[in-house]
Order: sequence, then C-alpha cells, then structure tokens
Amino acid sequence: MEIQDWIDKGYDLIIDFGPKLIAAFLIWIIGGFLVRFVTNTARKIMTKQDYDISLVKFLSNLIYWSLKILLIVVILSTVGIETTSFAAILAAAGLAIGMALQGSLGNFAGGVLIMIFKPFKIGDLVEAQGEIGVVKEIEIFTTKLTGLSNKEIILPNATLSNGTIINYTTEGTRRVDLVIGVSYDADIKQTKDVMMNVLTSHPKVLTDIAPTVDVLELADSSVNFAVRPWCKTEDYWDVYFGITENIKLALDKAGIEIPYPHTVEIKKQG
Repeated sequence: MEIQDWIDKGYDLIIDFGPKLIAAFLIWIIGGFLVRFVTNTARKIMTKQDYDISLVKFLSNLIYWSLKILLIVVILSTVGIETTSFAAILAAAGLAIGMALQGSLGNFAGGVLIMIFKPFKIGDLVEAQGEIGVVKEIEIFTTKLTGLSNKEIILPNATLSNGTIINYTTEGTRRVDLVIGVSYDADIKQTKDVMMNVLTSHPKVLTDIAPTVDVLELADSSVNFAVRPWCKTEDYWDVYFGITENIKLALDKAGIEIPYPHTVEIKKQG
C-alpha cells in the first residue's frame, strides 16, 4: 500500500504540476529566444547610431540581464512560486545600491547622455565647468581633456552633462576678438586702414568671411577698436598672437600712438 500511495502522490503531482512545468519550459525556450533577439536588435541599432563601443557593450549587457531576470520571475510565477517577496527583495536591494552609489550613478547617467547626444567628440576643443581643453577620452563616469598647457583635466560626467558646454570645433571656424586702443589724436580712417591691411595680409585669416575693424567705444584715454578676423579653429592662437604683434608694429610704423599710463616725477628743489 505504501508503494501505491507513492505512485498515487506522484501521479497527482504530475497532474498538478506537469502542465505548469511544460508551460515553464516553453516560456524558457521562447523567452530566451526573445531576450537574445531584443538584445541583438538593440546592439545593432546602437552600433548604427555610432554609439561608443563601451556604451554599446554596457547597455547590451544591461538589457540582456534585465530581461533575463524578468523571464525568471515569469517562469517562477508560472510554476506557482510566489514572486511578490522576491520582487520586493530585488527592489530593496536596488534602492540600497542606488543610495550607496548615488554619485557614481549620476556620473554614469551623464556619460550615457553625452555618448548618446554627442555634444562633443574626441579631438574637439571645448569649454566646460570653467575649464578649456581638447577632448582626450570619453568614459562612462568621466571625460578627460588635455588643457592648453598640456595638463590633463578630468571632469565628472554628472556635472558636465548638466552644465554649459561650448564646443569651439563644431563649426570649423572661430572669430578672434581683439580690442585695440589708440590715441584720440589718431585719424580714425587711417587707423582702420592700417589694421585692416594687417588682417588681410595675414596668411591664416580667412578671406571668405570678411574681417572687420570698427570703433568699439570712446574710452577715458583711448579710442578702442573691435578687431575681428576669422580663422580655422586650429589656427586660432597663431592668428591671435600674430595679429596682435603685427598691429603693434604697423601702428608704430604709421606713427599712430597706443596710449599707456605715464608717470610724472616731481623733484623738489633743495
């Protein structure tokens, strides 16, 4: 009778759990195929969108394991195992991890946004968070710049993605803004001609975008001119320094004075 009891119990279990086990097995097979299909599709889309390779790998793994965990929960629920407490444990663990890694997660989210929207790329000259430099490396948590004095600047992606970013490279050209002051005795037309001749004769000043020389303000001791040539982004400093020096030499040659503070020494007669 004991053997028969065991047979009966086994038969009852098969009747009760057999269909559930078969359904769970089918869900595992079909669900596994769907998880791989969704992951591969997402990877192909991100690759076509030219996302950073490290971001593609990370997001692909994140999608894969998220769907895999969801599949396991569905299978457990199909078999009849209560999944409410399991989901609660996962939620509590996720909350605890999120609180512990709040700063890192913020940097990660910022890195994802930068890699998706691409406000800059490696090699661009950018200004952000009070720093200026050439983008050297874009990582998940930080972005590295090479400063103008060849120093490495590491910016957290959280603050970088939420702040103002000036990209000097995107347009390919830059305007050089100079302010040159001359004496009130100087002839305005002559001064403008001298400065404009310097701009048009410089080999790295663009000719398709006309440079300008205009009176900017009548200051206390000088007439200030806004001198604005255009150049390629990579030629900015060559033009900036070259134009500044050449204007000084040209004004001296033309006899046009650049005002500067004078000191008067009074000697008492002994």
